[in-house]
Amino acid sequence: MQKWRLINSGFQTGAMNMALDEALLHSVAKGNSLPVLRFYRWQPATVTLGYAQSVITDLDQDVCRQAGLDVVRRSTGGRAVLHDHEVTYSVIAPLNTDLFGHSVLDCYRVISEILQKTLVQLGLPAELVPGKSRGGHLNVTKAVCFSSPSQYELVIDGRKVAGSAQKRFGQTFLQHGSIPIDMDLELLGKVLKVDVHNLTAPLHTVGWLNQWSAEPLLVSNVEKLLADVFSRHLRIDWLHSEPTSSERQEAMRISADKFAHPGWNLKR
Repeated sequence: MQKWRLINSGFQTGAMNMALDEALLHSVAKGNSLPVLRFYRWQPATVTLGYAQSVITDLDQDVCRQAGLDVVRRSTGGRAVLHDHEVTYSVIAPLNTDLFGHSVLDCYRVISEILQKTLVQLGLPAELVPGKSRGGHLNVTKAVCFSSPSQYELVIDGRKVAGSAQKRFGQTFLQHGSIPIDMDLELLGKVLKVDVHNLTAPLHTVGWLNQWSAEPLLVSNVEKLLADVFSRHLRIDWLHSEPTSSERQEAMRISADKFAHPGWNLKR
């Protein structure tokens, strides 16, 4: 069995969460760290934008300020996500193993299978969606991550319940994603300029786990089960860990230079 680091870094700002992911990606890529499964939370609640999204067309910045939301641009692609009461994970690992295959879709498939097994063990009828193109949607749909399922993503009753995005650095990949436990759909609609009361609007297909759970789920319990399923599925032994001092220093530098900088977050 392989050894991995299991990191639960708790509540961080949006900029620091993205910076820690990037610092850990660099650490694994340089051979200074074992592969990582990381869980993290958001304080304050945060909207993350995909790398190529437009702040002007896809986000109401006044609503974000009034609601006290952080806004940060990810270094990964995809659409906007409102992070609050959810399980947020990142997987950081070399590509030169047999665990994840070698293509982006292979990685998505393996990780999505683990997420599906976790939700099924929680008694939720989660299904993997067959591959679909991300193209061909209206602009408003493109703005919302949970509005349409893409390659190997999870749905319950046709509603998307997990969003993920991936990037590569050398021979190492980072995949991070979110699984909403609860969702303030009204706030999400205001933030992303979408009418949540229109049954044909993209937010009509947004899902969260407590819509289907017989008992209210806790973030900490879902994190624990996901780590257990991940370990069993990939035959991994966890080394409970924290970011090292050098990783934290690198994350602080990345945050200041990039994710907390208006030049990065507002550049498109």
